[in-house]
Amino acid sequence: MPTYRDEAIVLRTHKLGEADRIITVFTRVHGKVRAVARGVRRTSSKFGGRLEPFSHVDLQLAEGRNLDIVTQAVQLHAWADPLTADYELFTAGQVMLETVDKLVPVEGEPALQQYLLLAGAVRTLAQTGRPEASARTAPMVLNSYLLRAQAIAGYAPTLDACARCGVALPEPGQPDQVWFSPMAGGLVCLRHRAPGSVRVTADEQLLLQGLLTGAWDVITGAAVPVHRQVTGMVSAYTQWHLDHGLRTMNYLERSWQGRDPQQS
Repeated sequence: MPTYRDEAIVLRTHKLGEADRIITVFTRVHGKVRAVARGVRRTSSKFGGRLEPFSHVDLQLAEGRNLDIVTQAVQLHAWADPLTADYELFTAGQVMLETVDKLVPVEGEPALQQYLLLAGAVRTLAQTGRPEASARTAPMVLNSYLLRAQAIAGYAPTLDACARCGVALPEPGQPDQVWFSPMAGGLVCLRHRAPGSVRVTADEQLLLQGLLTGAWDVITGAAVPVHRQVTGMVSAYTQWHLDHGLRTMNYLERSWQGRDPQQS
């Protein structure tokens, strides 16, 4: 059987038979791939621990008729270890894995931008360090990842003009009214505010823009209450635009959530 190598992040696994697993990986070159890891659940397996969610591995796979077969797995980074040891980081990471799984639905199609974004986000979570820092860092990284991943997939929220009429919105800090509507696709003006919209302050507008562009100085400079408010907006936007929403979003700590953007 023809074989190929690729760098990959493990997204999820499923048991198969008595000792095997089906693993879904997101690869740098080949996009999303499902493969069989034979004997991986046996204690004598050479690479069982390397094929868990969040693992960053160099894989060799043999092409199969229905599913490819993992023939070798070399660990590149042990990102799973710090994430599984911290609840805040683990839940944020799980949401990321499910998000990319939904945003890249077709197997075998390259999605390099999505891969690089996911790898960078998971690496940042894994390098957070002290447990007391995770409660603040995890929402920052997750919110930025969610907006940027959706932007790559073509679902970028409109944050510099009204999503309905296209009229430019005031710059953050100017006295005017700006609203956020997941259904409309981002920020809207007062005239196009609809049920389900929420008022956006200047600080919240600035943070939303920073999260979408990856401006880390803006992200880290925002106050905790602003992050909580924006987290609710990002969560609602993501759940609205992804089919059936994200199951893992339900596991996020209640303390992450700000006011609910679904309420007017």
